[in-house]
Amino acid sequence: MAAAAATALSLGACASAPEPPIYDLTAAKPSSMRPFRAQIQIAQPVATLDLDSDRILVRDGLNLSLLPGGRWPQQLSSLFRARLVETFQNAGLARSLAGGGARADYELDLDIRSFELDAPTSQVHVDVAARIVEVNSGRVADVEIFTAREPVASTDAAAVAAALGRASSTVMTRIVAFVAHRL
Repeated sequence: MAAAAATALSLGACASAPEPPIYDLTAAKPSSMRPFRAQIQIAQPVATLDLDSDRILVRDGLNLSLLPGGRWPQQLSSLFRARLVETFQNAGLARSLAGGGARADYELDLDIRSFELDAPTSQVHVDVAARIVEVNSGRVADVEIFTAREPVASTDAAAVAAALGRASSTVMTRIVAFVAHRL
């Protein structure tokens, strides 16, 4: 009986623990660009299971852990895609994005390869591979890898999330320029 009461008490303590704060990414605000000659759709990014969560990752050599005290509002791949769509819109390219019933000429495939705090270097690291694919033929029109690093002064979740936001904004701006150059 005492063991059951202790278990119930410990479960109750876990249930009342405060939720960690939620941090968000912001869309980049690149310069306005001319609309593309073609329509492009942005596919759901691919990421490994450790990256594609609502938690912020910390890498220490080969070891991965979760940063305590903060999380994303949704899985990273969905969040990154949503902010990248906003980045295209901020660049004046909303009409170039296929959505709803529009048929796309190209698809932008993304592979989030890194989105983490690199503990030994005290930097965040964002690494995304982007591939433009012709929808009708499946032919890869172009591929590029985008990397950004930002220093972080502490391992506080707010500082890490802010640095990841700056690095992802840099990567998103470069992705939009890459697509604009190609299309």
